[in-house]
Amino acid sequence: MAPFPGSGLAKGLAVTLRTMTRKSVTEQYPDTQPDLPPRTRGVIGLFEENCTVCMLCARECPDWCIYIDSHKETVPAAAPGGRERSRNVLDRFAIDFSLCMYCGICIEVCPFDALFWSPEFEYAETDIRDLTHERDKLREWMWTVPAPPALDAAAEEPKEVVAARKTAEKLAAQQETAPPSESAPARPEAPARPERPAGGGTRAAERPADVQGDSEKTGDSGPQSDRSRPDRAPGDSETPEPGQEGQA
Repeated sequence: MAPFPGSGLAKGLAVTLRTMTRKSVTEQYPDTQPDLPPRTRGVIGLFEENCTVCMLCARECPDWCIYIDSHKETVPAAAPGGRERSRNVLDRFAIDFSLCMYCGICIEVCPFDALFWSPEFEYAETDIRDLTHERDKLREWMWTVPAPPALDAAAEEPKEVVAARKTAEKLAAQQETAPPSESAPARPEAPARPERPAGGGTRAAERPADVQGDSEKTGDSGPQSDRSRPDRAPGDSETPEPGQEGQA
């Protein structure tokens, strides 16, 4: 259905009439601070611990307003016999906001999340040279960086979070299936056996009284031998010695 001729003009006049009847309210800045959106591009903050002096931000900056100085240090080997390594140490990180056009390319290309946007915009100076913020001042802007927004409910979880959860679940399953080692009762130790003399037998002092009485009758070596028994000849024995089976 084709629109009615002059409908667009009627809608525009309706909006004009509606706004004409409303009272305009002017926010008295700086007494009343403006309510800025969280992604406002005010000033850039530096998280120095994440900076690896890769120089990507300075190379990609279209205005060449980022100045970085660094030097290399030798790190000793972590283990004996290992190899020494060298690392870059940051000496200077400065941004000249009198040249910056707030494109945000330096923040996007940083691979280690060392640069962040802050909604603060009240850093005007009377001297243009004071608009070059060194790393100490850039670090102070980090306190004004808002927290990142929450993820969408339908968004996928980060791979790092998924991997960490799987590892934790695997360790918990291994601990449940493993046999409890500390809770098992300790096995009682066996009593120490009495020492025997070199000639065999048990010492008379360590034997009970009834055993000592029997030992006096039978001797230290146990029951009476065949030679001491009157009803058996000295040469007779119940089990023949080896080599005498054919002679029996």
